[in-house]
Amino acid sequence: MRWIIPVIVYVLIEVYAYQVIKTVTKNQWVQIVYLIVSLAILSYVIYVFATYNRSLGPTKLTLRASGLMLVTLVPKLIFVLFMFGEDIIRLCIAGYTYITNAFFEGNATQHLPDRRKFVSQVALGIAAIPFSGLIHGIFRGKYNFKVINHVLYFDDLPDAFDGLRLTQISDIHSGSFDEADKIEYAIDLINRQETDLLVFTGDIVNTMASEMDEWISVFKKLRTPSLGKYSILGNHDYGEYVTWDTKEEKDANFEAIKDIHSKIDFKLLLNENVFVEKGGDRIAIVGVENWGHNFKKAGDLSKASKGVLREDFKILLSHDPSHWDYEVKNNEDHYQLTLSGHTHGFQFGIEIPGFIKWSPVQYVYKQWAGIYNEMGRYLNVNRGFGFHAFPGRVGIWPEITVIELRKGTQPA
Repeated sequence: MRWIIPVIVYVLIEVYAYQVIKTVTKNQWVQIVYLIVSLAILSYVIYVFATYNRSLGPTKLTLRASGLMLVTLVPKLIFVLFMFGEDIIRLCIAGYTYITNAFFEGNATQHLPDRRKFVSQVALGIAAIPFSGLIHGIFRGKYNFKVINHVLYFDDLPDAFDGLRLTQISDIHSGSFDEADKIEYAIDLINRQETDLLVFTGDIVNTMASEMDEWISVFKKLRTPSLGKYSILGNHDYGEYVTWDTKEEKDANFEAIKDIHSKIDFKLLLNENVFVEKGGDRIAIVGVENWGHNFKKAGDLSKASKGVLREDFKILLSHDPSHWDYEVKNNEDHYQLTLSGHTHGFQFGIEIPGFIKWSPVQYVYKQWAGIYNEMGRYLNVNRGFGFHAFPGRVGIWPEITVIELRKGTQPA
């Protein structure tokens, strides 16, 4: 029964979409090929998800099916918008004609105007925009790594750390990778930043620790900066989005995921902290487990901050940016800088610096990409290194963040 409504909706979408093809061209072979391709894609997507194994979690096959579904469905929704709008106009014209004929000519005839080819051509042209964007996002966008630089000022930054540069990556999702040379390039790009500190803010896999096996040697090439490499867990690292036969299997997977971090030379912070020192000064790197308003709440900020004083300068690693909003930004212990990820920027949006910054995820997360500042406390939400659910990125590119800390007041 749960499939009835989705099937009815899809059939209606397909009927409207076919109207566009039928109006634009009278060539029956083109129409037949369109129907065959549509049926083949639908059959493939249904097969993949009908045979989905909940004990394995998302796979490259399900990613491809999701991508194929979106690439075909989004343009068809554009078709529906235009065709439905045209139908409203056609019905209004037919109704007006009926009333006019009945009252003024005594002939209550009605005629539904034919579809206009021009409208279908416009629908086809506009639908080509998201179609092209999605295709580019799948084949090029998901590995279009960008280095984003920020300079942040703090009055209470210890003198020895004035000019400290750190690199943040987040949301690796190694189970989604399918091009080794692109990942090698990204690792090299990170190393070329030559910063003092490297941090990773969670979601190293989609579900299974084994997803990372073929990538250990690649990520081990990440150089260890002078102040070290530190990491935390994200919501996907707990193995909670699949069905496990036993609790022991789930626990073993979780332990294996935690072990990955040491294999690539990161110090995993599990509700704990570490001080890094330079020139007689020190700052605290505080790492919490995942804490999300709508996700797992394993993070314990008080426990993670044990031994850290209020006057200490703190860099907090917390995967989900909602944590900053609910527990961090107004915390009396004063966490100067929080580094998060999680949102991926929805892997879809429009960003033109200085003009527009939009993504559907902004209606779910107040802080979803980039730098946020309230009361002198900063949050950076990294857009993510990898991808998940949709095998691509459109307008929101994979990010390597470089942040420089400066002592003083932010220039006007």
